[in-house]
Order: sequence, then C-alpha cells, then structure tokens
Amino acid sequence: MKRRAGEREKELKQITMLLCSKEILHCLVSKSCDGKQLQTKKKLLEELGENRLPYVTPADADFHQLWKTKYSKLIFRKSDTVPEELHQMVQEGFLTLRKHDCFFQDLVRIKGKDFVTPVSRILIGNPGCTYKYLNTRLFTVPWPTEGYDIKYCSPQIHDACKALFRLNDYLHIEAVKALQGQNLFETKEIKDTTVIDREQNFATSLTEKGSVSKDQSSCCVPEDDYVSLKNRTSYNLTLLNYMDPLQMLYLKQEPYFGMGNMAVSWHHDENLVERSTVAVYSYSCEGSAVEESNEQKPKGRDPAVWHVGLKVAWDIETPGLAIPLHQGDFYLMLDNLNMTHQHCVLAGFSPRFSSTHRVADCSRGTLEYIFGQCERALQNLHTDSDSVALSLKSLEPAVVKQVEEIHNEVEFEWLRQFWFQGKRYLKCTDWWLKPMAKLEEFWRKMEIMTSLVLSEVGKEEQIEEQRNETISCFLLVLTERQRLRKEWTARLSALRRGTKTLQFFMLWHLITYKHHHIHINEFIFLPSLNFFFTSNLSNRAYVFFVKCRN
Repeated sequence: MKRRAGEREKELKQITMLLCSKEILHCLVSKSCDGKQLQTKKKLLEELGENRLPYVTPADADFHQLWKTKYSKLIFRKSDTVPEELHQMVQEGFLTLRKHDCFFQDLVRIKGKDFVTPVSRILIGNPGCTYKYLNTRLFTVPWPTEGYDIKYCSPQIHDACKALFRLNDYLHIEAVKALQGQNLFETKEIKDTTVIDREQNFATSLTEKGSVSKDQSSCCVPEDDYVSLKNRTSYNLTLLNYMDPLQMLYLKQEPYFGMGNMAVSWHHDENLVERSTVAVYSYSCEGSAVEESNEQKPKGRDPAVWHVGLKVAWDIETPGLAIPLHQGDFYLMLDNLNMTHQHCVLAGFSPRFSSTHRVADCSRGTLEYIFGQCERALQNLHTDSDSVALSLKSLEPAVVKQVEEIHNEVEFEWLRQFWFQGKRYLKCTDWWLKPMAKLEEFWRKMEIMTSLVLSEVGKEEQIEEQRNETISCFLLVLTERQRLRKEWTARLSALRRGTKTLQFFMLWHLITYKHHHIHINEFIFLPSLNFFFTSNLSNRAYVFFVKCRN
C-alpha cells in the first residue's frame, strides 16, 4: 500500500508501533480472559490450524436469519436515517479535533506490561467524569454543560464538543426507541410461542407452562420501567477514536474467522453500567487516495471497507458477523450484548473516526466522588485554633487505614493518572487544572497526616498493643504505596523509551514540616508524578514500620 509522506514525528510513532503493535494486539484479544479462558482460546487456535470458523456478511443469504436469532440485540442504522445537519456538525467536529492535534495514543498496562495503543483517542463528556480502561484513566474534555464555566482553547473546539453533545442526545433517543421496540417485539414473540405451545400440547401442566413463561419473561422482557431504560441509555461520555491504516506498519490479522486486518481486537467494553447500551457512530474518510491492494482479499468482506465484527463469546458453533461501516452509519449494542458477545473493528483502507457513546460506571470516577473521599479522610485532621498546630483526632487502626487508603487512591488513581498523560488536555481546555490543584492540596494534607501517624506511634507512652495494631494496618497500606510508586516509575521509563516526542515538565516542591513533621525536600514530577517520596517520608516510614514489626 502507498504510504503518505510525514514528518519525523510520524516516523518515530511508526517505529514505536512496529515494536509494540503485535504484542499489544495479542494482549487486547485476551485482556478479559482468565486462565481457563486463555487455555480454551489456545486450544481453539491449535485445533483450527490453517482453518477458520465461518462468518457471514449482509451479502450472504443466511445473514438476516443469523442476526435475528443470535445477534438480535445489535441494531444497525444506515447514514440516511440520521439528519444531514447532524452529520455535517459531527464530521466537521472530528476534523477540527484532528486538526488541533487533540487525538492521542494511550499508554495502557496489560498483564504488567506497558503498550502504546495503535488507535488515537480523546474522551469527551460530562464535566468531572473519567473513564478507566486497561489501567489507564482518561479525563473528559467537558462538552458544553449548563451551570459550568468551560473555557475552550478556540471557538472551533467549542463547536466540536457541542456537536458531539448533540450527537449524544440523538443516540440516546434512538437507543430508548430501540429498546422499547425490541421489548415489544420479544413480548409478542413470547405470547405467540405460548399460544402455539398450548395448541400443540394442551395437556401440559399449568405448573410447567408457568415456569417456562416466567423464565422467558425474565430473559426477554425487562422488569424495569421507562425510567430505567432511560438511565441505561443516558450516555455520560463518548470515547472518540481515530486511525489511519496507511500510517500503520503492522495490523494484526483476525485469528478465528479470517476476517482480515484488525484495528481493534476482540473485546468487551469495560467499566459500564450493567446492561447499558453502547452506541457507535462511524465516519470513515471515504474517497481518500489509496492504491489497490495486491493482497488476497478475505472471503466475505471487502478489505477496503471498515467493518464491525461480532461473535458470541467463547462459542465456536455460532458463525460470526462482519457488518460494513460506511460514512455516517451507527450501531447500538443493546442490553447485555456487550457481555454475552465480543466485538472487534476490522480496518479498511481509509482513515476513520468513531464516537463510542457509553454509560460509564462513574461510581468511583467523578470529581464529586474523589472530593468526598478527601473530605472524609481530612475529618481526622484537627487544627488548633490558637497555635494552628495540626494533630490527629483518632489513632484507631480502622480510621488510620481508611485515611491512608484514600491517600493512595488520590495519588495513584487521580494525580499520577492525570499528570502522567502530560499536557494533552490543554489542547482543548484548562478546565481540569483547578480541580487537580485542589486534589494536590488534599494530598499534601494527607501527607502531613502520614507524618503525624509516624510521629505518634514512635512515642513511648503509646500502649504497646494499640501501637502494634496501628503499625500492622499502616504497614499494609504503606507497602502497597511503595509497590505502586515503583510500578509508576517503571511506567514512566516505558513511556520515555516508547516515544521521544513526548515532553515532561518538572515542578519543584519544597515542603517543610516542623515539630511533629518531617523535613521533606523533594522533586515531584506533576506531569509524570515520578516517585512522590523516593528517599524521605514514605521510605523512612516504610523502613521504620518494618523494623517495628520485626
């Protein structure tokens, strides 16, 4: 295939992708597998050998029957069903975000190893929401929301986010309609089946008929009402993806069905509200100049056209589906389809954007949540009104443990995750800087609380039994903190090795504690958060408690 000319930065990215694409795509296939499933997958691939499982496309005669019986919760809509004005807004938004370099490859962690994703992404959604996948937390670029003061870097980026918010509303309405329609259809099917069964075997006992009816209704007719349907389709964010296959030196081949090049391997989407619908809008830049491929075309699908592939999870009997995705098409994965089935994205020749709208499980992933956690932890910190001296209200082991666990959560799930990704969000808005500064201030106070615990348990007047109990629970949390800091240091090293184009900026923090506090002169890498305490408080506390325990 013909490769486009690019700058040195693109060449470096290509080299990076060549080195890591094979392994990351292999891991992505099995990222949700447990040991037994991995063995099943390995055995299946060995049994297949050079053979492949069957799959169908819309050109096959049995496609619609298979769709109806095995993939009925996949709803597909062609582009002509979407208002033209919305198409134009969204597609201009994609191009704007691409023009402003707002798409980034993520460094994800799979089975203890770090990889750069082949696909470039940006997360847009409700202010203060995050989405975590493959041990990487993404932070939303907030779309325009009433009651929030969001300053965008340019009017064009504002318009792009607004367009995606409009698309989000449209897909929400379509998803509600689809769920209602399917529920009505399946309810009618149950009634028709019941009538046929009665005509065929009138002597069937009422108990048996009642049992069958109950099982079927629980499977097909949701017991929840319209409000629940609405909640399961109220998308709080969208993960945008971009890939240009011609810039990729390597794309993994689909291993089970022989569907051709994969942009995204077989997977379930992670961290979603149970039984929530996923909506995907596709925009492939058709008409881009590409050379004809001399490669052998996979049977059943046109390799020049992007497709979504689906299969029943861990089922080798049911044929797979490959559905072509043209400019402006969208599809919905209703109810529990994302859990019972797996999907992949099969690459075409042209560049492609997609907007994947999700009801993300944000129970532990919003600013409101983490600020609440911080406030809960700081309830144990007392400030003397006269001397302004700080002390702990309680040294109860359960209280100390809870505070230090929140301390870890703030550091490893938020601060390090945010700054590890550098200045990417500043391409669109500076909205996250204020809340992250607030989180840093909470973190500093929790560091003081750590030093206060260390000071208190070192006093001779402490009751030995209570002291040992506090040390035991405290040591567990500090051990975990040390492990995670080493892990994040390794991630930073991997990122530095993986690409030379990323820049890291260092901030010097001088923190001096007096009296009950320990003197700390420390480098803190905010964009990378490289070892908060490499040689002072955490290490000293860790060594101290190990000695106490022994």
